[in-house]
Amino acid sequence: MTVQTMEFKTEIKQLLDLMIHSLYSHKEIFLRELISNASDAIDKARYESLTNKDIIVKSGPWKIKIKADKEKGIITLSDNGIGMTKDELVEALGTIAHSGTKEFLKSVQSKDIKDAPELIGQFGVGFYSSFMVADKVIVLTRQAGIPGNSGTKWESTADGSFTINEIEKETPGTDIILHIKEEEKKYLDEWELRDIIRKYSDYIEYPVVMDVEREQESAIEKGKKVKVTEEETLNSQKAIWLKDKTEITENEYNEFYKHVSHDFHDPLKVIHYKAEGTSEFTCLFYLPAKAPMDMFYKDFKIGLMLYVKRVQIMDHCEQLLPLYLRFIKGVVDSSDLPLNVSREILQSNRQVEIIKKNITKKVLDTLADMKKNDSEQYLLFFREFGKVLKEGIHYDFSKKETIAELLLFNSTKSVEGGLRTLQEYLDGMKPEQDAIYYITAPSLNEAIGSPYLEVLRDKDYEVLIMTDEVDDFIFNHFEYKGKKMRSATRGEVAIDSGNKEEAKKQYAKLIDVIKAELKDDVKDVRLSGRLKDSPCCLVSDEGDLDPNMEKLLKAMGQEVSSKKRILEINPSHDLFGILNSVFEHDNESATLKEYISLLYDQALLLEGSKPKNPLLFTQYVSKLMIDHAKREQIT
Repeated sequence: MTVQTMEFKTEIKQLLDLMIHSLYSHKEIFLRELISNASDAIDKARYESLTNKDIIVKSGPWKIKIKADKEKGIITLSDNGIGMTKDELVEALGTIAHSGTKEFLKSVQSKDIKDAPELIGQFGVGFYSSFMVADKVIVLTRQAGIPGNSGTKWESTADGSFTINEIEKETPGTDIILHIKEEEKKYLDEWELRDIIRKYSDYIEYPVVMDVEREQESAIEKGKKVKVTEEETLNSQKAIWLKDKTEITENEYNEFYKHVSHDFHDPLKVIHYKAEGTSEFTCLFYLPAKAPMDMFYKDFKIGLMLYVKRVQIMDHCEQLLPLYLRFIKGVVDSSDLPLNVSREILQSNRQVEIIKKNITKKVLDTLADMKKNDSEQYLLFFREFGKVLKEGIHYDFSKKETIAELLLFNSTKSVEGGLRTLQEYLDGMKPEQDAIYYITAPSLNEAIGSPYLEVLRDKDYEVLIMTDEVDDFIFNHFEYKGKKMRSATRGEVAIDSGNKEEAKKQYAKLIDVIKAELKDDVKDVRLSGRLKDSPCCLVSDEGDLDPNMEKLLKAMGQEVSSKKRILEINPSHDLFGILNSVFEHDNESATLKEYISLLYDQALLLEGSKPKNPLLFTQYVSKLMIDHAKREQIT
């Protein structure tokens, strides 16, 4: 047969280099990943066999077999699952750089890989972990349901290339042959393999078997011991979710979580229950302790594992969870859905909608109970997943107030870094206060020092501080228990008008001049009700986009029509008395125009933007400094 040599793509070369010179302290996970892949292959074959009579088990019942040959230094892992064609094998293992590979490489560059062995499983690059313990890997595979014995062989020593050729293979499925490195020979030991399988793969639904040599009494000669080889199952194969909760230990729950999530951390919370009535199903799912690094990537796999009568139908059934609960991991086993259910059928299936509503309610009730009775645990959860949970305010109208009650916020009245609830905000509102005020900012410090809060602080009004990019999009126009949420940077704030009418008359002509000078930059100039110490600020109209959201959308490549904003000036600031004097002395003076330009640039700087014309701004500031120095007779 012709042997083809092919080059790995650049990303996979980098990945293999990482594996060969691995910094992982948990190299044994190579076996977990290979067993998991084998289990997935059997799942696919089992599912396909429901509708395709050509897919039958030709090599006994579904199983995964491990052979360890100490003399040759080889471990072979075989399954009788779906197998692969030549093209599928090339695509999966060598030439196409899947997005998971790229994201995995990005992630390992940003953190200490020793502390993140879970990344291998999370990003779907588990097969390559074989090269942590093997210096040569051979894959023999034949697709199930295809007539004849034609299979494919893939081989690589991770030297930048791999070979591929056609072979004869008697049974469908896949064999992975690992030539173990000299320094990793411990993995050839039977007890080492047993321990790894018990630790990571005990809950795999299919038997993981190994030929084991034992001594037993001879049937011919009494008292004589003979050696026999028997196939022994190494994992329990128990569907843990179908067991009674009282029979399951915390360690068993934790290990099953690690199996379904590829996360090395223990879960934060276990939710295990059986629903009966109009729809019968069993759920076992988990709140993770740590957010996956790829949770906000487009390719993040969403959804629970769906089983129907213990037959796995889907790895990630998106229809079972709302998007804002995408951090949930686990299993749903239904007694009501048909075994041949497809993604298309799921989208319109009434039972699926019942399950989804039930799961959503159960998760939200669990979170509410944690918040009430275990605040420390809830705080850990919220710091990891609060950013995702709050998306439900926008996407789930029926649950928005329930979700709002679960949210925690920084605020101007937070004590020593503590977080506040919306109910605590309402309880502390001033009698005359008509809205829940919030401000969006890149950081806590920038928000606290913002000029937009000056009058609100002076009136002792609490302001919620929001630092996530999408906060304004979610909370703009949101109403909680009859109180509207209002941005401190948008619309007109009229908390304390003071002598505003008198100031309007005093500065009316000056304001007209400022409007005319800045007509290309602002839509209006008005006196401010929100400033106390700062001279000016820029605000958006009530219905306009928040500037931070506008920047975010533009950074994402979306076309956003920029709208002019309103320049608010503080009539009580000394600067305007001086500006008015300059105006009254000579309303056409160049100095007045320079001051107005500097005024607008100040407003830009105060919101975190750069001056309209940085060069001109520095020239004006330099000139002011020189004039001041001359007056003070410094020069």
